[in-house]
Amino acid sequence: MKDILILGAGLSTQSLIEYLLGNAEQYDWHITVADINEELAQKKINGNPRGKAITFDIHDDMESWRTIAKADIVISMLPAFMHHLVAKKCIDLRKPMLTASYVTKEIKEYDELAKKAGVPILMELGVDPGIDHMSAMKVINRIKKAGGKILSFNSFTGGLVAPESDNNPWNYKLTWNPRNVVLAGHGVSQFIQQGRYKYIPYFRLFDRMMTRKILDYGEFEIYANRDSLSYREIYGLKDIPSMFRGTIRRPGFAKAWDVFVKLGATDDTFVMEDSENMTYRDFINSFMRYEPNVPVEVKLQDYCENAADPVVFEKLKWLGIFDRRKIGLKNATPAQILQKLIQEKWAMDPDDKDLLIMQHEFKYQLGNERKMIISAMAVEGENRERTAMAKTVGLPLAIATKLLATGKIKKTGIHRPVDKDMYEPILEELKQFGISFDEKEYMIDQS
Repeated sequence: MKDILILGAGLSTQSLIEYLLGNAEQYDWHITVADINEELAQKKINGNPRGKAITFDIHDDMESWRTIAKADIVISMLPAFMHHLVAKKCIDLRKPMLTASYVTKEIKEYDELAKKAGVPILMELGVDPGIDHMSAMKVINRIKKAGGKILSFNSFTGGLVAPESDNNPWNYKLTWNPRNVVLAGHGVSQFIQQGRYKYIPYFRLFDRMMTRKILDYGEFEIYANRDSLSYREIYGLKDIPSMFRGTIRRPGFAKAWDVFVKLGATDDTFVMEDSENMTYRDFINSFMRYEPNVPVEVKLQDYCENAADPVVFEKLKWLGIFDRRKIGLKNATPAQILQKLIQEKWAMDPDDKDLLIMQHEFKYQLGNERKMIISAMAVEGENRERTAMAKTVGLPLAIATKLLATGKIKKTGIHRPVDKDMYEPILEELKQFGISFDEKEYMIDQS
């Protein structure tokens, strides 16, 4: 029997845990779900005799060592900043580790240690990163095999709300970590277009949109991800003239969100004094001039040009930023206060469905012809618990775990799913769950 240990029982683990428990009898697995909240872990196990729930705290050094030592395979679904702690313990204990999160510089430095220990550390096995890598590499390798040269690659992903559950002015609800939503785009976004490097500082990010119609879901706007350049090496496209990765939102979202960016309300670097007694109205007012006789609504529209747009103003008002409700968070940063507000207002109702959408655009030269491939995927969730986000994050990770457990993946060191032995079987099995790409190819007019 193999003991598979899942660390963390959060939002994105539902499909992962169900898949592994569903296959546990056939492959003789025992699944241990470990979380700081044992009750949450118990709920995810749902009484399955092949599963067990335990309390786990990665900062409890002795107990976390014991827990990992008992496992044959470790899956880390903890917050991203904790993965390096898990990875180091797994390498020291010679335990394979898988996760949906990014390969950080810190973890990348463990590559030689993992190889010497004979341990695979398989990362970026979720949706973005994860399915984006796999689906992109499938097309890239096919173009290269045919003798084509890739000239441009755009890739966009968005976790949104399905049309039937889209009932607020922002056309958005939370389907993943709300902190990441608030802090999205911090830093400088960088990409390359026609051989020219492009940089967008954070304070200009949300007024630099591109638009796309994707599948039958209508129009979307796309803002640049922080780092598109590093993907040239990951995808073997070192000399590509154009590479851009972006995040998908419904039209109008960025113009309204930009108000918070311009105010400084997404800042996470300082604590606001007396934040627990502050109202949301006070919070917004604190970023503007002291004019006690001028209403906050008027000051905001004078201070931020976008806020004067009636459509944007309605979004802001609906969110509750002018409410006289106390925030109730002690020693909070602006980002934490804004996060609390969006968690209340953008929460999914029990029967809401989310939407995960992804599109790749490849332009390439084959002989004397220039062609374009558009490859798009859309997955809708079932309800607040069984989301498209959990499905597309958890299932590729679960399938990779099965491949590793059954000896189909034989690697050591740090790896992403960019090799055929990983991405081909994962993409093939994902089709059984309705996760697949619609692909169209066009000739590009060169006149």
